[in-house]
Amino acid sequence: MKKDKITIILLNWNGKKDTLECLASLQKLTYSNYEILLVDNGSSDDSIASFQKEFPSLPIIQTFSNLGYAGGNNAGVDHALARGADYILLLNNDTIVSSDLLDRFMESAKKQPQAGLFGGKILSYKEPKLIDHLGGNWNPRIGEFVSIGKGKDISFFTDMQKVDYVSGCALFIKREVIEKIGKLDPRFFLLWEETDFCYRARSAGFEIWSVPSALVWHKISASFSGKALMHYYWWRNRLLWIEKNLPWKEKKRLYFKVILKDIFKIYKHFALKSLQYFFLKLFSPSQLNERKKAALKRYRAGCLGIRHYILRKFGGPITIK
Repeated sequence: MKKDKITIILLNWNGKKDTLECLASLQKLTYSNYEILLVDNGSSDDSIASFQKEFPSLPIIQTFSNLGYAGGNNAGVDHALARGADYILLLNNDTIVSSDLLDRFMESAKKQPQAGLFGGKILSYKEPKLIDHLGGNWNPRIGEFVSIGKGKDISFFTDMQKVDYVSGCALFIKREVIEKIGKLDPRFFLLWEETDFCYRARSAGFEIWSVPSALVWHKISASFSGKALMHYYWWRNRLLWIEKNLPWKEKKRLYFKVILKDIFKIYKHFALKSLQYFFLKLFSPSQLNERKKAALKRYRAGCLGIRHYILRKFGGPITIK
């Protein structure tokens, strides 16, 4: 009996070293019917030449510009579906994987036929026995997702769990999900796009499960050039996610109980940090260390994310000054 075909989509953006290590790891996979599809998201280094030299038969799609996680992976998804994929694995390029990763995902898919999305046990690359992510659940009290298992030992959480979302670091998708709900929303660019995708899948009747036996080691946020950028996308996309995925009654409660207070708090901190920076620069420039500058930049980025949400400026990339 022929095995289902799995296409692994690997997204690269100026990450040659990480991607080559990930590709080497994927060569050890034991599942027989899979292919790797590499999407280069407009890299400006010599990534393409390096991949072609080391893996000459590797299919490579070039977007010629940085489309972010959502847009870059969508380009790969189109090709994967056209090439007859039954399942698609979106895999971060800054990972290495267990040799039985695909076998474990397929076993889980057979056990839970009502599910459409699966996520692995994401472990820290630097501390290989520590869990970084095992899916997460929405917490309406704080208006955020709470991840499961972070910082726990690898031996914890051995049974599959139904969750609200799984990490985009290793997102295993049944073909029918994409055919029914479409692809990732490119407006997110980075962050919150997998939670949006998972919620849309849930609304369409698919379940989401974490698979603790599917092991992935992640270098964690290798694609981010700084924490300020993360704050920008986190704030802007959090507001977009709430807008898209929560019913009006919950949105109203959340805005009055949580979001408006959070927005007031970040603008207050930004104002105070700006004043501190101004006076230090004027009277004591020697105290303007990198930590203080970075803190101001993070708050500025968060405020800009809120502003761009209000102005309906989505997508990317963006530079935080």
